[in-house]
Amino acid sequence: MIKTIIFDFGDVFLTLDKSATTKHLKQQGVEEFDSELIKINAAYEKGLVSTDEFIQHYTKRFDKLPSEKFKDAWNSILIEFPKQRLEFLKELKASNSHKLILLSNTNELHIDWVKDNIPVFEEFQNCFDEFYLSHEIHLRKPDAAIFEFVLKENDLKPHETLFVDDTLEHILTAKKIGIHTWHLKAGEEEVTQLFSEKADLF
Repeated sequence: MIKTIIFDFGDVFLTLDKSATTKHLKQQGVEEFDSELIKINAAYEKGLVSTDEFIQHYTKRFDKLPSEKFKDAWNSILIEFPKQRLEFLKELKASNSHKLILLSNTNELHIDWVKDNIPVFEEFQNCFDEFYLSHEIHLRKPDAAIFEFVLKENDLKPHETLFVDDTLEHILTAKKIGIHTWHLKAGEEEVTQLFSEKADLF
């Protein structure tokens, strides 16, 4: 029986356009994310470099890339928060049937944009018993360590825990640890379908 549900944020609750950042950066002369950029992006997502250092890394390497243009491109992935997803979460919280945890790979620039542009963010955050952002806990999915951290911090048993995420790589790690999973296919499925899609677990 599931006692705890761990939710991802992007493309589970917050709609993303995952191709947008690459497209907008290409317009600014960043042709591809090579191994160096992938490394700095991951470090930033873990909170291992500051926002200023992260922006400077790009603007120094691409000397025609102004910091504001970079920030706009970086945040262009973030789109909207559909109302029905929040209503579903609020009802789930009100039922008091499960412990609710958010576990998101995100970074300071993205979460600052969300706070400034998504009016329901505080209401959304208040629905969770725990709210883990990768740049604050210095861990990120799909590393097993982030799942082990959440289990230990909350004294959870994997077989009593369900993890909902849109990224297969993250799902596979959680499965290996024994956590139940739902690989939500963004654009085809909605988090509001949770109890019909995973009826066998509830």
